Amino acid sequence: MTRSQRRFAASLAIVSSLLAVPAAWAADKLAGADASMLKDIAQANIAEVESGKMALEKSSNAEVKKFAQMMVDDHSKGLADVKTLASAKGTELPDSPDAKHKAVALEFKALSGGMFDSRYVKQAGVGDHEATEKLLKKTQAEAKDADLKALAGKMLPVVQTHLQHARTLEAVLAKK
Repeated sequence: MTRSQRRFAASLAIVSSLLAVPAAWAADKLAGADASMLKDIAQANIAEVESGKMALEKSSNAEVKKFAQMMVDDHSKGLADVKTLASAKGTELPDSPDAKHKAVALEFKALSGGMFDSRYVKQAGVGDHEATEKLLKKTQAEAKDADLKALAGKMLPVVQTHLQHARTLEAVLAKK
């Protein structure tokens, strides 16, 4: 191999390696459907934290307050995990509740006492956790990204525990 051929081969190797870098970065990005699922998981956690904070302020029921504090604590941790994954995968997340959850928050603000407690437990406790359980199972089944599947798998038992707790609390409130 001549000197110019060696230089050309070395230059070609450098150019090839530079061109390969974006492809490697793209491998870390989430596919559109996966990014959408991650955003939905973030939204679920944001909504639970926000409604939990409202319940801590508005409820006078000790059991509802205990549940609300668990929602704030556990979903804040969940949201932190979602943010970590999103950052690693180059996915932008929402930073406030979506329109649906903002409307529910307005409804919650208008309620007080036992009406607030039962509506909060029914909507944020049971309804939202049923939807989140479904989302996490779908993510586990359909996501292409292994890290996203693992995150859904980690979050699912926590959400299922919350759902069971909410159903029990809903039954207790219904008896009052």
